[in-house]
Amino acid sequence: MLEEKAVGEVIPFRKKKPSEIHKGKTLCKSGFHQWVVDTNQKFDVKQGKLVTVYRCKRCGVQKNEAH
Repeated sequence: MLEEKAVGEVIPFRKKKPSEIHKGKTLCKSGFHQWVVDTNQKFDVKQGKLVTVYRCKRCGVQKNEAH
């Protein structure tokens, strides 16, 4: 008995367009981040204050703001 094997999936190897490579990075470099509140960490032990952690949706940069 000979087993028939399915041919693997073909992966398209195409070069990415510059708009796909640099998507959203030019705005962040100019200082126009898209800040979203990160709710994982809310309390800073060293300062003993409530801290809001903001993370940029596009590039992942973090900024902290103590209250």
